Amino acid sequence: MAHARKPAALRRWNEKSSGPARNRKPWAVRQDELIVTELDDHHDRILARLTDIEAEEGVRILYAVESGSRAWGFPSLDSDYDVRFVYAHPVEWYLSLDPGRDVIERPLDPDLIDLAGWDVRKALRLLLKSNPALSEWLRSPIVYRDDGAFRPAARALFDQCGDRSTLARAYASMAWTNWRAYLGDRTEVRPKKYFYAIRPCLCLLWIAETAVPPPMALASLLADLDVPESVRSAIADLQAAKALTSELGREPRVPVLDDWIKAVLDQGIPDRVGTSGPNRSVLGRAEAEALFRVTIGHVPTPGG
Repeated sequence: MAHARKPAALRRWNEKSSGPARNRKPWAVRQDELIVTELDDHHDRILARLTDIEAEEGVRILYAVESGSRAWGFPSLDSDYDVRFVYAHPVEWYLSLDPGRDVIERPLDPDLIDLAGWDVRKALRLLLKSNPALSEWLRSPIVYRDDGAFRPAARALFDQCGDRSTLARAYASMAWTNWRAYLGDRTEVRPKKYFYAIRPCLCLLWIAETAVPPPMALASLLADLDVPESVRSAIADLQAAKALTSELGREPRVPVLDDWIKAVLDQGIPDRVGTSGPNRSVLGRAEAEALFRVTIGHVPTPGG
């Protein structure tokens, strides 16, 4: 697969690298999933909370995953458990004249468990818009619940019909927002905010080099991207520092990361990647409709 020549700023960063050249494998997506059997003492509590939601709301959870810093690969000592899920109601719920609320949320509890989920119809509508949050839910390396049917089908559909340009613009916006609001002119910063710029930049590079959406975990992104060793080392040091501090902890600026982030953002990747085109959008709509019907058709009615 041919790769476009990197802008001068990024070429300079690669020339500064003291390590050996890396063999990139942009198609070798390292996204090994962990179907959680034991994460820590929160595992059973998370599963119990999900079961409670099913009973309280009369829904079936199709899959539930970890989102946020624990799934991204850079948690702090006091990071929340950001549990995200997609669910389905019994088929009769979708036949009402008045559409019901399509989001389920529970406030952060004393165990630091934060739960939020989308109805399957909402999730599929967002899939057709190439929503980056849903893409990441479908690729989380930490899976709490999975019916084995919806998530692999939805992920395959996203891979087939997701729009690279939409994803690139979303990740560029994330990185620029964090750079301007939390990094730009500060002498000390929260490591969390650094990662909120670093990971979107890695996602941008992934989108520029491959035809599939980026993996969620930082390690998977780094494994298959050509990132200078100096930057890799700085990221590893920052990960280690963040793991030993609270979410509000602060660290000095890291010039090598500052310069690399700006070099990636200055590439203008969102303006260089193409869109999926109308034919893929039409095909995606038809397949999403079919997946929706199959999914709700398998939801048992109460007492059935």
